[in-house]
Amino acid sequence: MGVMWPFGLSTGDKVCLGRVLVVDDEEAIRSLLRTMLTQAGYDVEEAEDGGKAVEILNSGDNPLMVDVIICDIRMPRIDGVEAITYFRAQYPSLPVIVLTGYHDEQLAYSLLRQGIVEHIEKPAERGRILASVAHAIAQRRFSFYP
Repeated sequence: MGVMWPFGLSTGDKVCLGRVLVVDDEEAIRSLLRTMLTQAGYDVEEAEDGGKAVEILNSGDNPLMVDVIICDIRMPRIDGVEAITYFRAQYPSLPVIVLTGYHDEQLAYSLLRQGIVEHIEKPAERGRILASVAHAIAQRRFSFYP
């Protein structure tokens, strides 16, 4: 049984800094993010589109076992904009980071107004992604305390 620390969960020898849901239709991007985030100490779940992300979030007894979502915008089936609208409506305390290969300032501004944490364009530096994830998780945990 693990012990909850302010910035992660200790499970024996392994310390988990948080759980990240990566939503991207490109398997190579998901794999790259999984490797990067796992090496940095995060647990990672993957979804190939917004529909699968919704299934993952709603599965199990506690759907909020995810600390942050990294979501692409252009995906088949349910795209990122639709998924983010759902995430913000159903799980307003769950931080969302957009990671997209398409430059669209108007869309970025609109998503920031909806409450996403950050809008990052691909290709993004490893340090920026990790800093954004750490900041989002810390901000979420901080908001739970009065």
